Amino acid sequence: MFLARHADTSYDGGERLTAAGEQQTRDLAARLRGERLAGVHASVMPRAAQTAQVAAAALGLEVELHDGLAEVGVESEDAVVERVSAALAGIADLYRGEAVLVVGHQAALGLTLRRLLAGAPTVGLDPGEVVALEHDADGWALRSARTDTSAGKN
Repeated sequence: MFLARHADTSYDGGERLTAAGEQQTRDLAARLRGERLAGVHASVMPRAAQTAQVAAAALGLEVELHDGLAEVGVESEDAVVERVSAALAGIADLYRGEAVLVVGHQAALGLTLRRLLAGAPTVGLDPGEVVALEHDADGWALRSARTDTSAGKN
């Protein structure tokens, strides 16, 4: 499972990706092209949905939206982690043995990653970062964190 934060967004006159955000999303798709993704999932919030839609279109895939991946609201940290963890586990169960992209939000994914990967190096989720996880009966494991999705970077 590849996790990505939504790309750079403008809130001036409505929520939409900036030109830089659109480029970040194209770079994300290019970076993941060789991963043979089976699906793309995203938060229902426009900035994550738009990021996922641009990436999915470039990869020839459709996007499925999830309320459980939405940004943090007025709920407790425990509630956020429970909600996002359940969404991620459900997606992982749908794609056993396959790669999938999940686009969400820095706070919701960040809180959840800290709990799911206790003891692992801290992983940030700035625009352009991709985190690869594996999920099995023993739980979640960090496979890699890529902090730059620019073409030609590793």
